[in-house]
Amino acid sequence: MGERKRIPLGIFAVIFFVICSSSLHLLRASDDADDAIFYESFDEDFDDRWIVSDKDEYNGIWKHSKSEGHEDYGLLVSEKARKYAVVKELDEPVILKDESVVLQFETRLQNGLECGGAYLKYLRPQEAGWKPKEFDNDSPYSIMFGPDKCGATNKVHFIFKHKNPKSGEYVEHHLKFPPSVPSDKLSHVYTAILKPDNELQILIDGEQKKKANFLSSEDFEPSLIPPKTIPDPEDKKPEDWDEREKIPDPSAVKPDDWDEDAPLEILDEETVKPEGWLDDEPEEIDDPEATKPEDWDDEEDGEWEAPKITNPNCETAPGCGEWKRPMKKNPAYKGKWHAPLIKNPAYKGIWKPQDIPNPDYFELKKPDFEPIAAIGIEIWTMQDGILFDNILIAKDDKIAASYRETTWKPKFTIEKEKQKEEEKDTESSGLASIHKKVFDLLYKIADIPFLSAYKFKIHDLIEKGETQPNLTVGILVAVVVIVLTIFLRIVFGGKKKPARVEKTNTPAAETSTNQDSGENEENKEEETSKAPRRRVKRDN
Repeated sequence: MGERKRIPLGIFAVIFFVICSSSLHLLRASDDADDAIFYESFDEDFDDRWIVSDKDEYNGIWKHSKSEGHEDYGLLVSEKARKYAVVKELDEPVILKDESVVLQFETRLQNGLECGGAYLKYLRPQEAGWKPKEFDNDSPYSIMFGPDKCGATNKVHFIFKHKNPKSGEYVEHHLKFPPSVPSDKLSHVYTAILKPDNELQILIDGEQKKKANFLSSEDFEPSLIPPKTIPDPEDKKPEDWDEREKIPDPSAVKPDDWDEDAPLEILDEETVKPEGWLDDEPEEIDDPEATKPEDWDDEEDGEWEAPKITNPNCETAPGCGEWKRPMKKNPAYKGKWHAPLIKNPAYKGIWKPQDIPNPDYFELKKPDFEPIAAIGIEIWTMQDGILFDNILIAKDDKIAASYRETTWKPKFTIEKEKQKEEEKDTESSGLASIHKKVFDLLYKIADIPFLSAYKFKIHDLIEKGETQPNLTVGILVAVVVIVLTIFLRIVFGGKKKPARVEKTNTPAAETSTNQDSGENEENKEEETSKAPRRRVKRDN
């Protein structure tokens, strides 16, 4: 047998390091898996794990479907204007006391969200009075969390139900000023972190959008802890209680010269009718160019009347029609007299009932949350295409953050890049559309009769602008300058009277003129025949 080759010690070290690193990674992943109290990826069909409500009103069809543009599956709202209800029982109830709990899930509003919900309900144990097959809006929950949008409502709900230790009734406490729902069609991940120090954090896509305290009256409505005192419902305002801080002076008397009937405005007697005012000219006259339509029937349509236009005679005059003096403010106007106000000697301030101890008051060091025994989706929505995915309950945000990085972020990055490309395409097509409209307008301008002598030159400029986009702005400016120049020539130059030429009976001159004109006509014909063909009308 041949001699065995000795393996260098360095290779053993590398192999040992790789094995150790892999083991540590697996151990770490195992730890993370232990931290994930519940996780649903919807990689496989949900039928054997989630229970759809049998209630007749929940007729929306849930589907196991891919997220658009991905191979990743989710739970899909497949029909518009339907109610949906589906529930998943947990292996063990989640206790929301003494340690952090993180609630996280992804939604993608693939067709937007105009009116509807996309939130989750974290349900109490069935002993509270509900059954999976009968899951509905009345099924008791501990927490409701997620997007809701309709009309003026646009928020990421966080609502918790808490048992009042005094009355024994469950009260809904709503987060004040919650964050709004992202207004795009991308995948978003919603995270609620409940901490043992009574702090609540709401994250959207891993970014904190709201921080609140469960015991603060500033953060929840109604407040979890009632006020210590309340207004006495039996206390009544005394009949002689005067709340008027000021009263009219009883000793004041209206002055003798105070005229309450004087009008606010009077005619301005100092004005005179402007010179040149056309009293006999109406402000409007019948349009002389209007004609009665051929299909006008006096019996059915009534007597035809020409439409009115502004009287051209009034445009240069100071005014037309009956002249009337304008009104001016009346210097004698004082209005109704009122006695001046003085301090009320009997004033006692604004009355309010006395405070008494609140019989419903109680103290809490932390909320007494009900445990979570199931996760339900019970929504009404006018949109389809809502996709739920990667529902997670964890012990802290580290495991939630790792899931965001591995399950949500890659999808979001792809969708964001695709959105940017679509926006570029939309912007490009929009610019192309505007570009076409601008040049269509320029061709129409070139067809205006008073520009006929310059039509071919303008067409040349326009065609250069179409074929050479880098010259477009310059071409537009050039066309505008040409049009304005020609227009100004016509307006200011067209008013000059032609010079008078006296006729002379000189045959030779007439002959010469006739010959010249004949030659000119021939030259014009030659120039016309030699001129290149111009595009008179733009091809569509």
